[in-house]
Amino acid sequence: MQISVTHNPASETLDNLGCRSWPIWAKEPSTFPWHYDEQETCLILDGKVTVTPNGGEPVTFGKGDLVVFPQGMGCTWNVQEAVRKHYKFGE
Repeated sequence: MQISVTHNPASETLDNLGCRSWPIWAKEPSTFPWHYDEQETCLILDGKVTVTPNGGEPVTFGKGDLVVFPQGMGCTWNVQEAVRKHYKFGE
């Protein structure tokens, strides 16, 4: 299972997704385990994060990145700089 990161996605892509109207989640620097019961798509507004899928390679992303986490993935989040993101669960 792989995390998809699009750096600096086109404004048209963000408009088509409607992500600027999605809820916002914020988290201070911390490390915690997570499991995705559904696919999550998010737009990072602030911060820097490294997510390591169970048995996989770490993926680092930050402000301006569009990130998709696959359904069923277990991972560990390492929030290095306080993060704020728009997010949506499901396809």
